[in-house]
Amino acid sequence: MLNLLSLVIGVFALVLAIPAFIPLLGWANWVIVPIAIVGLALGAMSGRTSGRNLNIVVIVVGVVRLMLGGGIL
Repeated sequence: MLNLLSLVIGVFALVLAIPAFIPLLGWANWVIVPIAIVGLALGAMSGRTSGRNLNIVVIVVGVVRLMLGGGIL
């Protein structure tokens, strides 16, 4: 059950991360990364790894986007 909840949170964060690639919307990653961290915590408590892995990917994508935009753009 925790894995399913982690997957739902991960997909939600991933859907929110897609528009954050548009210039001047990179600030949205400051909201997306903490959401994915919550999903990662739930996935870590689960017996399966798919939810955890999805949230790790979303966190990495969000952090790289923040680094490329200087934290704001």
